[in-house]
Amino acid sequence: MKYLVKLFVVTLLLLIYTHASAEQKVVYIDMKFILNNSQAGKGAQDFLQKTFNENQKKFSNQENELKKEENDLLSKKTIYTAEEYKQKSDELRKKVISYQSERRKSLEKITKQRADARQTLLKTLDPILDNYIKENNISVVIDKKNIIGGQTNLDITKIIVEKLNGKLPSLNLK
Repeated sequence: MKYLVKLFVVTLLLLIYTHASAEQKVVYIDMKFILNNSQAGKGAQDFLQKTFNENQKKFSNQENELKKEENDLLSKKTIYTAEEYKQKSDELRKKVISYQSERRKSLEKITKQRADARQTLLKTLDPILDNYIKENNISVVIDKKNIIGGQTNLDITKIIVEKLNGKLPSLNLK
């Protein structure tokens, strides 16, 4: 339903703008392509994916160690006294809680880095887009995801990607 409303609004706007003035210029841009395929965007994605995979490997190893400790503890339950068993199980529980907290913090850090990288890209992209609009006397720029079809000569995505690559070759994520 939302899609149909968006489609109707975009179509209506396009019809009104093109009918109202023939000299107005409407173009479209693929923001998803720009964010994913610019040099800075690709670099950020590679860095974040590498960090995520490293963390997954580390946490997988920790999880296996904790499971092994748990199995050892359960197999020695009859050997330990009730007090010793309770103490050892409390220690294991603390380790599990620490593991979960560390894993959550790691995922939150990656999420924050992803959001910061996106924000930096968008901040850098905004003046580039504004200058291009002024230089080429463009009236309206529409995101490609809101368009069903159009002439390919109205797509300015590749031009904007080239300008963004020149201005922001990479993001410095740490």
